Amino acid sequence: MSARVLVVDDVLANVKLLEARLSAEYFDVVTANCGTQALEICERAECDIVLLDVMMPDIDGFEVCRRLKSNPKTHFIPVIMVTALDSPADRVRGLDAGADDFLTKPVSDVVMIARVRSLTRLKMMTDELRMRAITSLEIGVNAPEREAVADTGRGGRVLLVDDRPSSYERLAPVLATEHHVDVEPNPAEALFHAADGNYDLLIVSLGLENFDGLRLCSQARSLERTRSLPILAIADADNNARLLRGLEIGVNDYLLRPVDKNELLARARTQIRKRRYTDHLRDNVQNSIEMAITDPLTGLHNRRYMESHLATLAEQAAMRAKPLALMMLDIDYFKSINDNYGHDAGDDVLREFAVRIRKSIRGIDLACRFGGEEFVIVMPETDLHVAGMVAERLRRSIAGESFSIEKGAKRIEVTISIGIATLETKGEPVSAVLKRADQALYRAKHDGRNRVVAAAA
Repeated sequence: MSARVLVVDDVLANVKLLEARLSAEYFDVVTANCGTQALEICERAECDIVLLDVMMPDIDGFEVCRRLKSNPKTHFIPVIMVTALDSPADRVRGLDAGADDFLTKPVSDVVMIARVRSLTRLKMMTDELRMRAITSLEIGVNAPEREAVADTGRGGRVLLVDDRPSSYERLAPVLATEHHVDVEPNPAEALFHAADGNYDLLIVSLGLENFDGLRLCSQARSLERTRSLPILAIADADNNARLLRGLEIGVNDYLLRPVDKNELLARARTQIRKRRYTDHLRDNVQNSIEMAITDPLTGLHNRRYMESHLATLAEQAAMRAKPLALMMLDIDYFKSINDNYGHDAGDDVLREFAVRIRKSIRGIDLACRFGGEEFVIVMPETDLHVAGMVAERLRRSIAGESFSIEKGAKRIEVTISIGIATLETKGEPVSAVLKRADQALYRAKHDGRNRVVAAAA
């Protein structure tokens, strides 16, 4: 796995030792001898993960970590604090500063490399989501970085899988001080519980009596509904081999027994913050996709989506020897609505018009705003006769009930003209069908509006 690791330590011998260990595992290594230099390197996005010493002359590691995690530009960079400080209070202080892990010197090479690899995998996944979401800012979707920086990690939903009452009766009340906690003492049911519970964190005891906790973790990683759910493993102090195996299969973090309650809360908060951040990124990507294909005023698909999807629908119709109808609609005298009542009134009409379109068509039909006051409806498996009936029903729906404008203060009459065409021959370009529907619409408007005209066969 190729990644760039920033090693931060003011003792040159320590830097050289870590650099040699990481380089032997094919990581690229950059170094800094003080906190200020480390912050500058991270600000320039020149590393994927940080190994950070605590005791440094200018800014200590706790403050460096705190600044990295409070900066929207750098908060997503994983930080592993490496120090001789080994008390639970020191670990909690580092985790509260935002550290993703806290390793005590002398650090086992195997443990360090396993943690670097695990956090690097998560960083690469997050980077991919971030890259996909970059365009969100340009189209009006808020970036989640500032929310992530402000998130306390509290108020999450946690599932604790532990079959020893002496253990879960101690852990659950601690977690419940900050989160909603469910305990699952039956490991065989845990995966179903996790998939259905919309949890933010899964905590798994690796000391289950009649079930392999690592197998449960592996199953959670392979199931679509729990694949991105953070996993915190709890193991006995002599269980290093199983913990390392757990990190390889996707466990996000771990705790050793006896569990310090403050460290448990700190690690839970860290994982829940990460979960919420990646969820925000995924939501932004989905919103970006929807905004790219949806008309923001009416909520219907836009012309770009219609043109790409229409070709697919036409191809399917030809392959299955099924009819395909296309309806082009235009609101009559729409310019006069804007001129007489204002553009806000025009927008009110367009929104209500879209609502009535949805009520008049089937779920398989595709309704789009083609541009301005012009709309297109594509109807798979529909011949010209049925399309004419649907068009007439829609025309009556529009003309038969006035439209509310100015927040209900006024109502105005609105009518539409509709042109219909069908896919005539296999392989006919969709542009030809659109053109014939447009010509039929022109005739409907020319002949007096508020009518349906079908294209000549």
